[in-house]
Amino acid sequence: MKREDALLNWLQIQVVADARPHDQSALDTSSFFRQLLQEDYQIRELGYRKEGNWYVLVGKTESDEWESRYPAEMIESLLIAIESEPKYNQ
Repeated sequence: MKREDALLNWLQIQVVADARPHDQSALDTSSFFRQLLQEDYQIRELGYRKEGNWYVLVGKTESDEWESRYPAEMIESLLIAIESEPKYNQ
């Protein structure tokens, strides 16, 4: 999996996990992507913040620090889809 794809997947599922702290599937999936990013891309630190209509993803490897921006609509689409599905909200 490409680094950018793994970062985007982690960010989307982490937003879900943060919004649904009792959703074990979201927590497990977030952990999976974090581990993949650590092992395959040596990402040591990873986090995000929301700024208006954007999510800012920040990361650090041993030799590099970086920041990426994603539209909130794109990042929150997974959370909206999950919360719109009645079987996941019982």
